[in-house]
Amino acid sequence: MSRVISGVELLGAWASPYSIRVQIALNLKSIPYEFTEEKFYTSNKSARLLEANPIHKKIPVLIHDSKPISESLIILQYIDEKWSCNGPSILPSDPYDRAMARFWAAYVDDKWFPAFKELEKASRDEDRGAIIERIHEGAMLLEETFVKCSKLKAYFGGDSLGYIDLVLGSYLGFIELTESATGLKIFEEMRTPRLARWAQRLSLDDAAKDVLPDAQKLFEFYMMVRESQKLEQINFLLR
Repeated sequence: MSRVISGVELLGAWASPYSIRVQIALNLKSIPYEFTEEKFYTSNKSARLLEANPIHKKIPVLIHDSKPISESLIILQYIDEKWSCNGPSILPSDPYDRAMARFWAAYVDDKWFPAFKELEKASRDEDRGAIIERIHEGAMLLEETFVKCSKLKAYFGGDSLGYIDLVLGSYLGFIELTESATGLKIFEEMRTPRLARWAQRLSLDDAAKDVLPDAQKLFEFYMMVRESQKLEQINFLLR
């Protein structure tokens, strides 16, 4: 993408859920931006990234008028406040609803989705069974949360995408990848009918449909990443 007049640049990666949520937020607010692809899976970080985020040295980083903002949840709040007049609000205006949105977004990032990573690494069937049960319990908890937050509208944020939608929605490609690899069905009509319909609706939303990655493409990418990391480890040992 060529450089744009708005002075907004996003250092990220198409396969990173943390970058994906920021891209959806910028699309939702109709903010034009330059997307700079970073290789987040390698130890060789670009000079641009190290300069923009010298503390954590990771993506995403939003650069607005030459000022960098790091950490995806902080970036979402910045976008919502900075461009409050553009498009729908990402965070609710009511203080309690806003607190609950932050709470459930943190739950998804810190408690629920990490179980998917545990499932990938688990070798024993007993461990895998316990992790799968936790994933299903979390999905049903999010189903209940959707009812409370959406007030029976299309999204967690009501009529339009909101904070929880962006956070949970950024993982949809990875959830689909897990389903394909394991035969599980995370958001299904029998257990979580509202979330199943929510996932379909979000995937077709104008702000998200061109950003959410295809599961097969993700699979091929992460196989490439594994091989790349093995090679990097070998090269390190040979130094």
